[in-house]
Amino acid sequence: MTDHVSIARHDNGVVLVRMNRLDKKNALTGDMYDRMRGVIENAPAEGTRAVVFAGGPGVFTSGNDIADFMARSSGGDGASPAFRFIKALATVEVPMIAAIDGLAIGVGTTMVLHMDLAYASPRAQFRMPFVDLGLVPEAASSLLLPQLAGFKKASEYLMLADGFGAREAVEMGMINAEVPEAELEAKALDAAARLAAKPPQALAHTRRLIRGGAEALRRRMDEEGVLFGQQLMSDEARKAFAAFMTRK
Repeated sequence: MTDHVSIARHDNGVVLVRMNRLDKKNALTGDMYDRMRGVIENAPAEGTRAVVFAGGPGVFTSGNDIADFMARSSGGDGASPAFRFIKALATVEVPMIAAIDGLAIGVGTTMVLHMDLAYASPRAQFRMPFVDLGLVPEAASSLLLPQLAGFKKASEYLMLADGFGAREAVEMGMINAEVPEAELEAKALDAAARLAAKPPQALAHTRRLIRGGAEALRRRMDEEGVLFGQQLMSDEARKAFAAFMTRK
């Protein structure tokens, strides 16, 4: 268990999951991934009706803690906590809502693609720098992003690794609304409460119909994972990671 992820359970069945490692810009460790995965995998058994993911002021998450990720990863075979969390996103049985304030890098962006609802502040910054690190996209983002933004914009975000803000995320449909920082978390919690109050079976059926089957997501995650693992061991990835750590 880690203090870097706090979990607040509300009486209405809403659970607020907060990434809380602000001194490291909420860079995700294996323990943080496991803690968040436990919440979504155990949601039905624990009576959870909706999950809200949030970070801290000015940062949702800056992505993987590189040193921790490299120490735990043996490739993209699903063995690492990061890949187990990513795969869990495809089979979550309860609605997920994100409140994004500030940095949302790497998985900070790709996990938002799996949210049922998402809200971001004007200072939100989305970016997926996988290619820049010698890697490939993950979390089925190579499937979901073109469906959402179109082929050319997906190429801009995944190949050029260009960033974008809340307004552009609204325009492409990745988030529902741009919300002032002071109102952001309340907006996400209110949406979660409204979902939690609805007839659960009707809501679950409707959610499954909207999202479609999870098989395509899992297949793409597996395909990405194999390539991710190969690239992780490549010379170009080693050089990119070494350059990244030197800059830090």
